[in-house]
Amino acid sequence: MVVEILVEKGVNVVMKVGDRVRVKESVVVYHHPEHRGQGFDLKTSEGEIVEIVTQWQGRPVSANLPFLVQFSKKFKAHLRENELEVI
Repeated sequence: MVVEILVEKGVNVVMKVGDRVRVKESVVVYHHPEHRGQGFDLKTSEGEIVEIVTQWQGRPVSANLPFLVQFSKKFKAHLRENELEVI
């Protein structure tokens, strides 16, 4: 699965499973295993795209947060394409 996005400079960037990405905007999560119950800002965190959600139980879906990014062995988060940049 490949998803094309348009970046600020007008260049098409293709994001796909396996790409290294960096969070470029402030995104606060409350499920980080080392900061459970506290807000944790993912800005500048780096990870790898492990899934692009387009189907659920064999049916197409339009997910609001389609990119599943793994940041560490114990931590994954769903993000939008405009919150990520390919490294």
